[in-house]
Amino acid sequence: MPPLARRTPPDNALVLHNLQDKTFNFAALLPGRASSIHTQRAYFRWIDQYLVDIAGMTATEGRARVMRMSTLPIPILRDCITASQLRAWLGQLVKAGNGKQGITQAKAAITTLASLLSEAELMDDYTSASLKNVHPPKAEDGQRPGRWLSTDQIKLLIAASRAIATSDNQELRNHVITSVLCTMALRRDELANARWGDLSMQNDRIVLRVHGKGRKTAMIDVPRGTMTLLMRWGKAVEPIATTPEPNSPLLRRIWKGGKVSKGPVTPDGIWFIVSEAARVSGIGHVAPHDLRRSVAGALEEAGTPIEKISRLLRHSNVAVTERYLSRLPKRNEGGVLMSDLLGLEPTSEPDWGE
Repeated sequence: MPPLARRTPPDNALVLHNLQDKTFNFAALLPGRASSIHTQRAYFRWIDQYLVDIAGMTATEGRARVMRMSTLPIPILRDCITASQLRAWLGQLVKAGNGKQGITQAKAAITTLASLLSEAELMDDYTSASLKNVHPPKAEDGQRPGRWLSTDQIKLLIAASRAIATSDNQELRNHVITSVLCTMALRRDELANARWGDLSMQNDRIVLRVHGKGRKTAMIDVPRGTMTLLMRWGKAVEPIATTPEPNSPLLRRIWKGGKVSKGPVTPDGIWFIVSEAARVSGIGHVAPHDLRRSVAGALEEAGTPIEKISRLLRHSNVAVTERYLSRLPKRNEGGVLMSDLLGLEPTSEPDWGE
């Protein structure tokens, strides 16, 4: 039996010389592999971190990150994407406290990039295939618990989002953002992508059509207080027209002078507003998704049926919501109760700074 024919690998020096100034448009090709905008954004974040940690590149975010994903330097990709470097990087992520889900997604981002490079004949098939055989170190199951804010902390954050504003329009816009996040449990991408035409009247109720994961849409009732804020915000966006154009972004950037821009607020912009409001309010680091967790936790503690919570979170079924709620840092007060039974009273208030 004659030996199998093998493809002769090209001369690396010649290839690198020809590709020295070439770039790879990962952003254009990824939608064919990952249709969800949430997955695409996560892949961008992991690849950007990989290039920072392994290739020593500068970190990017927002539009700069999208631009980087559209012009990835091929020589650097060929040099830094190897099985040994991927294995070492995943180990670093585990040591940094990333959970099993995050580690799995990080590996998927790099292997997807390598696969697309292989399809474009910019990386050899052996290297691309070897990445899939990398077994990352064991990490904790599930997602990191994140924060679960009390209702009082949520009120503080909403007030702080207004306090950090430098103009009346910015104060109103920030108030709308935190009000929606803290009542309707939207993801930051969903809020950033909302349009004025997504608001409508259904069965005498004002609802917002939300474009969620996997191209799914859902109608969510808008609280009266939030709708009042939206009506005031609409007047700031279009002082003359009755309502803003249906296809225009629901939330917009604000110029330094306080004028409302035509451009939408980005997901990173929403992240900044929430994290800065949390810092100013003194409640520590808070991410937008922590507000979604806080809404779910507060409703559960208030005795809201899980079916209603699941519908608000737009989970595929109640079982998903049960798993989601089980990850929240629930009260575990057995030690406190035992201390009370023993009468172990503290002599003074603890100093958390010690």
